[in-house]
Amino acid sequence: MTDAEGARPHVGANRWNEAIGVVIDEVRDDLVRAHVEAGPRHHQPYGVVHGGAWCSIVEEVASTGAGMLALRRDGAGVLGVSNQTDFLRSHSTGRLEVTARPLHAGRRQQLWEVRIERASDGVLVARGQVRFQVLDELPGARRERLARGEEGGAP
Repeated sequence: MTDAEGARPHVGANRWNEAIGVVIDEVRDDLVRAHVEAGPRHHQPYGVVHGGAWCSIVEEVASTGAGMLALRRDGAGVLGVSNQTDFLRSHSTGRLEVTARPLHAGRRQQLWEVRIERASDGVLVARGQVRFQVLDELPGARRERLARGEEGGAP
């Protein structure tokens, strides 16, 4: 299945992405560009973007690139196994530009770096990296296979 633009395969609605408001603008093997309109829904009690929002943005954009690359290489998808995000400056409202690039795109693992900058002045407000395991089989497909009593594959 693909989304409405026919660009990104998926296995279901991405409800978390809808909640945080990441808009994917471009996906290539070596780059993902996205943006977010930050506002009150992203705030912690002090009125600035919550650290969990930064982590979620990093994870979403990196996952898009890693997943698409894995699919193009005949993998089933990816699963994030580590997310390290640094919060460099506070930000309250306004457009954020997000770019992700692979640092390592191996057969079994990928490592992507993500930069989040304020659109108004280009200042880096957060950066992170996510490590992914490349999957031969999606978790749901594995559960269904095991429920049917079929053997094989890692536990």
